[in-house]
Amino acid sequence: MHPILIIVFGPLLAALVAGLGNRFLGNVAAKSVTTGALLLSAGLSWPIFLGFLGGTESAEVVQVLKWVESGTLSFDWSLRVDTLTAIMLVVINSVSALVHLYSWGYMEEDPDQPRFFAYLSLFTFAMLMLVTADNLVQMFFGWEGVGLASYLLIGFWFKKPSAGAAAIKAFVVNRVGDLGFMLGIFGTYLVFQTTSIPEILAAAPAMSGSTITFVGMRLYTMDILCILLFIGAMGKSAQLGLHTWLPDAMEGPTPVSALIHAATMVTAGVFMLCRLSPMFETAPTALTIVTIVGAATCFFAATIGTTQWDIKRVIAYSTCSQLGYMFFAAGVGAYGAAMFHLFTHAFFKALLFLGAGSVIHAMHHEQDMRYYGGLRKHIPFTFYAMLAGTLAITGLGVYHLGAGFAGFWSKDAILEVAFARGTGAGQFAFWAGAIAALLTSFYSWRLMFLTFWGKPRWIESEHIQHSVHKTPAEVGEDTTGGYHPHESPVSMLIPLGVLTIGAVAAGQVFAPAFLDSAAFWGGSIFYNEALIHAMHAVPYWVKYTALIVMLIGFAGAYVAYIAKPDIPAKFVATFGALHNFVYRKWYFDELYDAIFVKPAFWFGRQFWKLGDIGTIDRFGPNGIAWVVERSAGAAKSIQSGYLYTYALIMLLGLVAAITFVLL
Repeated sequence: MHPILIIVFGPLLAALVAGLGNRFLGNVAAKSVTTGALLLSAGLSWPIFLGFLGGTESAEVVQVLKWVESGTLSFDWSLRVDTLTAIMLVVINSVSALVHLYSWGYMEEDPDQPRFFAYLSLFTFAMLMLVTADNLVQMFFGWEGVGLASYLLIGFWFKKPSAGAAAIKAFVVNRVGDLGFMLGIFGTYLVFQTTSIPEILAAAPAMSGSTITFVGMRLYTMDILCILLFIGAMGKSAQLGLHTWLPDAMEGPTPVSALIHAATMVTAGVFMLCRLSPMFETAPTALTIVTIVGAATCFFAATIGTTQWDIKRVIAYSTCSQLGYMFFAAGVGAYGAAMFHLFTHAFFKALLFLGAGSVIHAMHHEQDMRYYGGLRKHIPFTFYAMLAGTLAITGLGVYHLGAGFAGFWSKDAILEVAFARGTGAGQFAFWAGAIAALLTSFYSWRLMFLTFWGKPRWIESEHIQHSVHKTPAEVGEDTTGGYHPHESPVSMLIPLGVLTIGAVAAGQVFAPAFLDSAAFWGGSIFYNEALIHAMHAVPYWVKYTALIVMLIGFAGAYVAYIAKPDIPAKFVATFGALHNFVYRKWYFDELYDAIFVKPAFWFGRQFWKLGDIGTIDRFGPNGIAWVVERSAGAAKSIQSGYLYTYALIMLLGLVAAITFVLL
C-alpha cells in the first residue's frame, strides 16, 4: 500500500471509529485511536518531504478510484504527491498530531471528548483531501469539507450561544467566498474543458491575452477566472472584506484555534493560489489585486491586534496579518517565499496559540490579559515557549550574521522580494508590510509584558475568584488573589517543546531550499528565478528594515507597558476616537450588520408575516380550516332531528334538480 493512502485515509478511519463509537468506546480509547492515527500520518509525511528536499523523491499521482464520467467531463479520485503537497502534508499532520496530543490535557474535563477528537481527525482528513487534489472538483470537496469541520469545531460547545453564533458566522462568510470559488471552477471548466489541474496549468499560457464576455463586458479570460478563484481564497484565508469570521472563531476550544487558524484551514487559500500559480501568472490584473488585498489585510489586521485584550483574539488578528504577507508574496510572483512563510508560520503560530491555551488553562480559563501579570515565575516552561514564538513572529535575526528565528528568514524574504519586484503594487506591499511588522512587534511584546511581567492582577478577576471559591474580601492582603497558577500537564508541554524547536530552527534549516532552489520545487509552483536573484540584491537598508521596525515596536511596548504603564490610558484619553475605531475593528461588523444582516432579517420578517402568515396560512391551512368550520356550523343548523324537515329539504332539492335539467 502506498504511504499516501495511509496518510490521507488514516485520520478518516480514526474519525469514524471515535465518532461512531463515542461514549461506548470511552475517552481514552477514542483519544488513543485518533492521536495514534495522526502520529502515524505525521511520521510517514516527513520522509516524503525530506525525500523531495534531498532529491530522492519525484512527483507522482496515486489513483484511488474512477469518479465521474459524464460526456466530456471526466476525472478520477487521485492523490497528487509533489513538493507542494509534501510541504502541506508535513505542516498539516505535524500540527494536527501535536494538537491531538495537547488536547489530552486541555480537554481532560470535557464530558464529550470522543466527539471532539473525531471532529479534529475529520478536519485533518478534509484538509489532506484538499492538498492532495489532482483536479479542481476534488479540491472543492476538501475545501467544503474543512468548512464543515471548522463549523463543527468552532461550535463544539453548542450550548454556549456565542459559540453557535461564531460557527454560523464562519460558515456564512465562507459561503460568500465559496461562491466565487465555484464560479471560478465552472469558468475554468468552460474555458479549458477539463478540471484536471496539470492539464489546466499546461494550457494556461496559451490563453494569455484571450478575452471572454462577462456580465456584459469583454474582459481578459484569465483575469476573470483568477479573480473568482481568489475570492474563494479570501474567504477561506480571512482576507480583508471576508475576514470577519476569524476572530469570532476563537469561541471554539483553544486547540481548534491552533489547528484551524494557525497552520491549516486558513492557509488553504494560499496553497490554492500557489498550486495554480502558472495560471495566475497569465493574469497580471488578478495578481495586482492579490498583492493589494494581501498588503492591506496585513496592515489592517495588525492595527487591530494592538488594541485587543483577549489573548486569543490578539493572536487571531496576528494570523490574519501574517496571511496577508503570504498573499502579497504570491501576488508579486514569489510563490516559494509565500509557501516558506506558510511553513514557518505553522510552527510559531501554533506555538503561540497552544502557549496561550496553556496560560488560559493556568488561569482558570480567563482570557483577558488585564487579569494576568507576573506569570513567568509560575509557568516558566510556557513562558519560554511563548518567548520563542514571539521572537519568531517578530522576526529577530541579523542579516550579516546569517542567524535568526523562523520569521526572520521567511517574513524578511517577503519584504525584500516585494521591494525587488519594482512595481507600484510591490512598493505598496513593502511599506504596508514594514509598518505591519512594527505593529506586530508592538502587539506581540504587549501580550508578553501584560501576561508574564508586572504585578499579578488575578485578584481583580471575578472569574478566577469564583473559580477558587474566594471573593476579593476573603482574599484580603493576598496579592495573588488566593490563587496560584500552575504549569500545564506533560501532554500539553510536549507539543510546546516540539513547536519551539520549529519556531527557532525551521527558517535557518530550510531557507536555502524554499527560496533558492528551483530543483526543490520540481515544477510544482511557478518559480521566478530572476526575481529571487533581485531579492538578494536589494540595498542593505531594505534587508535591515524588518529588524529596525521590530526593535522600535519592542521599545514602544516596553515603554508603554513596563516603564510607564500609564501611557496607554493617556493615549486612549487623547485619541479616543482613533482608539475606538481600531478597537471596534474598523467597524466592519457594524457596517456588515447595517448593510447585510439587518436588511436580511427585515426581508425575512416580511416574507414571514406577509407571505407565510398573511398569504399561505391565511388562504391555505387557516383558510381551509375557516371554510370547514363555517360549513360545519351551517350544516349543523339544519340538523333539527325532525322527519318532516328532512322531507321538505329533499323535496326542494328534487325540484331544483328538475328545474336545472329542464332549463
